[in-house]
Amino acid sequence: MPRRIVGIGGTLRANSSSELLARAVLAECARLGAETRMFGGPALAALPHFNPEEPARSPEQAALVAAVRAADALVIATPGYHGGVSGVVKNALDLLEDTRGDARVYFDGMPVGLIVSAAGWQAGGVTLAALRGIVHAMRGWPTPVGIALNSIEQKPFGPDGTIADAGVAQMVAVQAQQLMAFALAPVA
Repeated sequence: MPRRIVGIGGTLRANSSSELLARAVLAECARLGAETRMFGGPALAALPHFNPEEPARSPEQAALVAAVRAADALVIATPGYHGGVSGVVKNALDLLEDTRGDARVYFDGMPVGLIVSAAGWQAGGVTLAALRGIVHAMRGWPTPVGIALNSIEQKPFGPDGTIADAGVAQMVAVQAQQLMAFALAPVA
């Protein structure tokens, strides 16, 4: 049975660096035999705002929740905005509150690959740590390899949007391998 891996991330701009990195990890997972689905910036922008008093049940939210419920692993990618997760990514994660009553609550037992693209190393590191904290709170298992890209110093993408930097390509490959290895691994 193929592993199902869902990507969540990006910005309001289609094909942002964080979204392209998430798509690269998903493409590597697909190359290794996974079924993948991406909820990029435009899809995240279409989601309703999280309100615990009035749960939204839009078709977009239903699709996100259903995909996460069926997933064996996740990739979450965000820009590092002032040392924190972007609003659209955080909203998507908050909307997954619908899974709190499921047999598998939130991300319980799921490996989660984390990606941050920020305009500086400090913002990247702080945001990656914040994202790890969110995933731990949602009972997920962040992969050992987290990807933090300094978008000022690093220009990893070629003109066609594919990864042209060997170091970044290696991190993408390792994260994908970890997701594939940990997804569906027996839990002790």
